[in-house]
Amino acid sequence: MKAIVTGATSGIGAATVRALAAERFAVLAVARRGDRLADLQNETGAQTLVGDVRDIAALTHEIERFAPDILINNAGVGHGIDGLAGIGPEVLQEAIDINVTSLAQLTAAALPGMIESGRGHIVNIGSIAGLHTLVSALYGATKAAVHMFSQNLRFELIGTGVRVTEICPGRVASEFYQAAEGDRERLDRIGASGIRTLDPEDVADAILYAIGAPPHVNVTTLEILPTDQAVGGVRVAN
Repeated sequence: MKAIVTGATSGIGAATVRALAAERFAVLAVARRGDRLADLQNETGAQTLVGDVRDIAALTHEIERFAPDILINNAGVGHGIDGLAGIGPEVLQEAIDINVTSLAQLTAAALPGMIESGRGHIVNIGSIAGLHTLVSALYGATKAAVHMFSQNLRFELIGTGVRVTEICPGRVASEFYQAAEGDRERLDRIGASGIRTLDPEDVADAILYAIGAPPHVNVTTLEILPTDQAVGGVRVAN
């Protein structure tokens, strides 16, 4: 089985490449940072591709060449996770381009081969911000788009043998907040939660669970939170 993982050089992406390689999948790891990709290749034996997910022409060629059975759309940015105020138009557009547009374009490029073979799996990394109301209008909107894209795509693909899974993590120990664009003080404050967060490997394990299910089973949406995190309602302490 062959799998493509985007955003592969840190956090969930890197953990997923390692997990897949350990299970003897043929992996193509895609990311922008060539030095980290080289280290990951040396560690796991994965094939690598230095590229930006927004460069759809180049990536479409590589997807067609590699012919993946599994596409894991992990690449994303946290721009606006701390709120919309102060976000410039270029940063706003980058969030939409990476989190939504590129994900849809890469999926569209991978689907013809999967449909022709009668099997395949699209795994989209969403977020609890796409399912619940949080202080993240821009980021939450991009992840809500991922959620509805996954829901509708699953419906479109009925009868093709191609499965669609959306993984929606809560807080994960990663470079997410450091790499996000926004108010640095707000981002640092949000990032310093003080709770025992998920490890990237926890999410990678969930991905392996979904893709390892029997062909007649589609694990549709997985919401994964740290034990000390919960979402919803109003809670007033006495």
